[in-house]
Amino acid sequence: MSKTICLRNGTVFTGIAMVPHTSVIIKDGKIEDVLSDDKLQTMELPKDTTMIYVNGAYIAPGFIDTHIHGIHGFDTSDASPESILEMSKALVDYGVTAFCPTLYPQDHDKFISCISAINEAMGKEEGAKIFGANLEGPFISREKHGALDPKHMIPVDLEKMKQYNEAAGGNISLMTVAPELDNIHELALYCAKEGIVLAAGHSNATYDDMMEAVQAGILHSTHFFNAMRRLHHRDPGVVGAIMIYPNIACEIIADGYHLHPAIVKLLRRVKPIHKIVLVTDCLRPTGQKEGKLMANHEEVYLKDGLFTRKDDETIAGSSLTMIQGVHNLVEDMDVPMEDALRMASCNPATVISKQIETGYIMPGRDADIVVFDKDYNIRLTMVKGDIKKMAE
Repeated sequence: MSKTICLRNGTVFTGIAMVPHTSVIIKDGKIEDVLSDDKLQTMELPKDTTMIYVNGAYIAPGFIDTHIHGIHGFDTSDASPESILEMSKALVDYGVTAFCPTLYPQDHDKFISCISAINEAMGKEEGAKIFGANLEGPFISREKHGALDPKHMIPVDLEKMKQYNEAAGGNISLMTVAPELDNIHELALYCAKEGIVLAAGHSNATYDDMMEAVQAGILHSTHFFNAMRRLHHRDPGVVGAIMIYPNIACEIIADGYHLHPAIVKLLRRVKPIHKIVLVTDCLRPTGQKEGKLMANHEEVYLKDGLFTRKDDETIAGSSLTMIQGVHNLVEDMDVPMEDALRMASCNPATVISKQIETGYIMPGRDADIVVFDKDYNIRLTMVKGDIKKMAE
């Protein structure tokens, strides 16, 4: 039976432009039309159309978090499809309509189990869609391990890579690699054939290493500036290569701690806006309401927006959500709203090149939509036309 929904009188970001006093018509899970309220008044909609007045709130493509480890007490390292599905349900509270569950390097058998759990969860989501796994390693640099355990970082191994891809049922969307490692070129060729996007990260690569990686098709980068070789006047390194070459995309964690706001300003000057991708990199205790807060198998507490280890007060990771990231970009980092929304929706959709039906509010696209007000409260989250969250 046909189902029509009209989101009435919003400020619509289509992915191309911000348009006030505009409505979006959704039919059978797809965007049917985007039109001014004046024009809508001249139309005759089906009698059973569900009319939702948003009263000027922002209507945007649903957020896509391509780098997230856990939320609400659930984590990809649980090796459980149920945990991945609970993450899916939790994410719609923050305007997320699709995500890539992200794995740290760990023991090989456990890693395979975690990958298999993501694959098993796909197609069973009750909230945000799963776009495939994101593997943050294990072919990364022990010199730039960051918060990851270096003992699980290994040389490039194509046979293991094939096992990862088999466990994922071919559903690996992203993978972080260190471009300086031996046999990275062969890995890049394999991943290109399998539709896996490689990202430079946790890397001590020189500028020359990065140039070879670009030639092999490594055109994305993981949490820019964090856990990578710094810019130097005699060797621009990973950071310099990413800033110099416009075709290399980069993730940013816009919590104000992982990147200083001035770095975001610098990045916007040197990178095309469509190459900057907002991610959360958030951990299990993000948004958790009760119980002991655990991250990376250690007890943590929340301090100034970051998880801090209880034992020694070392920063353990991010508690950012996508809507908070948009808020921070606009309110604290002087990023125009339309650019912040590009970073949160259109740009990650472009990076995950397998997915072409979302990321924009245009006729024919999947109706993956977030509605939020001027105070950044999520009013509605819709996945393929189904309302997953709606404020009272």
